[in-house]
This record gives sequence, structure tokens and C-alpha cells, in this order.
Amino acid sequence: MTKVVYPGTFDPITKGHLDILVRAAQVFDQVTLLVLSNLQKKSLFSLEERVRLAKSAIEESNAPSNIIVDSYEGVTVHYLEEHGIRLIIRGLRAVSDYEYEIQLFLANKYLNSQVETVLMPTSLRYQFVSSSLVKEMVSFGLDVSEFVTPTVERALKEKLEVKQ
Repeated sequence: MTKVVYPGTFDPITKGHLDILVRAAQVFDQVTLLVLSNLQKKSLFSLEERVRLAKSAIEESNAPSNIIVDSYEGVTVHYLEEHGIRLIIRGLRAVSDYEYEIQLFLANKYLNSQVETVLMPTSLRYQFVSSSLVKEMVSFGLDVSEFVTPTVERALKEKLEVKQ
């Protein structure tokens, strides 16, 4: 069975993330969406909220059943080692993503030479979509229904109203 991990902060999960996730689920036997804590990013949602939103978004998207959601507060490579997984999948939107992903690939290879990374370009309609952009759009009262599921959109509106 070929297992792959799709790691990220997913703050929040977008349809761009779901695009990569669903396409990966068509290629691999099991895909784990791994929601991470990232000390370098100040998350809008807690780790638990991001896991809940990811699960809801996957359900709302009628995604394949070979997708599981997990969370981890540590180095992705350590999670892979603990679960006997050797593959990471990452989405690419633009050349700037590529540079960052190559840095992550090299760091992961340094930590564990057995870990491989598969880079999957995002579908054209989501090339510009990011969690940061979606949060900014919601804060300005703009419609983001094309970029996130209804549950995520509601959660964003609730969370950002509290912050204002």
C-alpha cells in the first residue's frame, strides 16, 4: 500500500488544498492530510480548529474515502518515521512556491534520506488561491465561496468578526 502525507498548516484549508488532496487520493492508496503547528506562522485558527475544518471541508467536497486527517506538533519527517511513511506530497502554485518547496525537500532529505517529495501543480483555477488571500478577502467582506467550503467560510467570518 502506497501511503503519502500532505503536510501544511491549512489555516484554513482551501479548495486549492482540496484539489491537491483529491488528486493525490486518485494516485496513492492512502493520503494523510497532516495539519501542523508552525512556530513561524501566527495561525488564525487553533490546531484543533484547523483539524475540524479540514475534516468538514473533506466531507463537504465528497472526497475519496482513502483520505485521513491527522495533526502533529513537530517535524514532518519525524511523523513520517513514526508512521512508516516515505512520501510527502506538496502543491505548487507558482515559481515562488517551487523555490520554497525545494528548500523543504532538501531539509527533509538531510533529516532522512529515505523520504521523497512529490510536487503536484495546483489546477489552474486555484493557482492564485492561498489561505492568506482568503483571510484577507473575508476581512474586507468579499465573497470567498469559490475558494473555500461553506463551513470554512462561516468559520472565517465568525473568527474575523471576533478579531475586529
